[in-house]
Amino acid sequence: MEHDHDEPPLPTPRGPLSRSVEAYLRGAGRLPRPEGIARAQVYGDDLQLALYLCYELHYRGFAGVSAEREWDPDLLRTRAALEHRFLSALRTDARVHDGVDEALRGLLVEPVHGTGVTHFLRDEGELWQVREYAAQRSLYHLKEADPHAWVLPRLWGRAKAGMAAVEFDEWGGGRADRVHAQLFADLMTDLGLDTTYGRYLDAATAEALVTVNLMSLFGLHRALRGALVGHFATVEITSSPGSRRLAEAMRRTGAGPAAEHFYDEHVEADAVHEQVVRHDVIGGLLEREPRLAPDVAFGIDATEFVEDRFGTRLLGDWHASRSSLYAPLAPEMTHTS
Repeated sequence: MEHDHDEPPLPTPRGPLSRSVEAYLRGAGRLPRPEGIARAQVYGDDLQLALYLCYELHYRGFAGVSAEREWDPDLLRTRAALEHRFLSALRTDARVHDGVDEALRGLLVEPVHGTGVTHFLRDEGELWQVREYAAQRSLYHLKEADPHAWVLPRLWGRAKAGMAAVEFDEWGGGRADRVHAQLFADLMTDLGLDTTYGRYLDAATAEALVTVNLMSLFGLHRALRGALVGHFATVEITSSPGSRRLAEAMRRTGAGPAAEHFYDEHVEADAVHEQVVRHDVIGGLLEREPRLAPDVAFGIDATEFVEDRFGTRLLGDWHASRSSLYAPLAPEMTHTS
């Protein structure tokens, strides 16, 4: 059986669920039983890693795992059980707004005295903390915009055109060197991090896994297309001010020119994307399918919920002067010209 060289290795399991899923992927074990899934902590390492393993089969897969596993009926049933726990918890824990306008207004207001991760990194973060942040975010940014692409066949008219326009920018506007995933890999090189796809899966915390799993959950289900649009809107609306702070953090810590460029690029691009997403993607979707308004609001709320959890984890560890990672980073790599 041949495998693409870009397929990452399977990660180290973090409990009985992820251990069983990984063994099944290797052809060496049985999938977890429903009662085990029901007992697991829904936002915990084990359940989230098991779900990540299932989702990653729809992206690049894993080395040594047959591509046929992507549509394995038994594995899909297990994924559905994991998803049910995750989605049910989010619907209980994350819902704040009933309407889209109210949810969007909350995103558009920048706090005068912000206390989030980007504020911390801009004002007092050290280079080791910048590296940890980049390592964890690499689980998404090395496939930036890919989870959102699932929604394109499920949109029509103005919403589809607006979404495709933003995605085209995310994928470099036709230029491979400007694909945002490549720009993030360049940032990682500046930071002395390994740019191999999936390299930091073993290091990423459960909170980081949750943020990536949320995109795949929304993207892979047509019934959740409204939530995916809400998620995408949240990312694009909050990206420009957050990226401005991160660009300043890169300059202050001496992260390097490619690191600065990645966030500078997002300041400019996402300021434009915000308008397209609000007026064309959300506006076009709700013009055709107004019944999806509660789902769009839920997508916004769920995104803020999981990002707040991730930020709380990072800041809690950093304020205590300890690493935020599940497994430590290797020493900074050096690069020669």
